[in-house]
Amino acid sequence: MKEIAVKGQKRTETGKKATKLMRKEGLVPCNLYGLKRGENGLPEAVAFAIPAADLRKVIYTPHIYVLNLNIDGAEHKAIIKELQFHPVTDALLHVDFLEIHEDKPITIGIPVKLNGLAQGVRDGGRLALIVRKVNVTAKYQDIPETLDIDVTNLLIGKSIKVGELSFPGLEMATSKEVVVCTIKATRKSNAAAQATEEDA
Repeated sequence: MKEIAVKGQKRTETGKKATKLMRKEGLVPCNLYGLKRGENGLPEAVAFAIPAADLRKVIYTPHIYVLNLNIDGAEHKAIIKELQFHPVTDALLHVDFLEIHEDKPITIGIPVKLNGLAQGVRDGGRLALIVRKVNVTAKYQDIPETLDIDVTNLLIGKSIKVGELSFPGLEMATSKEVVVCTIKATRKSNAAAQATEEDA
């Protein structure tokens, strides 16, 4: 995965009034969740803020990033766990990060990339990508930027499911029955099939 360095500053106030003021100053409230847990056994978060401009290049992109977070001088490696947007303006309101470690597997959604010209497309069908990301579990250094899937031999009416995928070092976390892509019939392919039957 690609890596990018981002600087943040700890938040001392975490109420609604404080976060509203923070957003007006161009900052996005964030939480970093790691291995540390509180007395109740729940994950303890580090509250901090990042300039909205620095987050745009990480969020509005098809790429998956490992972030090298510098929070007041303390270094953390993390991935984005959850994003919260305003329902009307679509402005970024809050980001949760998950701290990662070299020896601890993580689960993350990886973009799917379809390679090759499918036989079903040659026959007049239409290739449809059903899911854009598939969840995988692995150590972060083993996770690729994309899941490359060869569709060359895919025929009309046929699909590729998650259960058919296999990548070294990766465990599929998405259900095996989920359809990743399929070749749909079109008027052109139906007409060609009908003409073939008539010729036969």
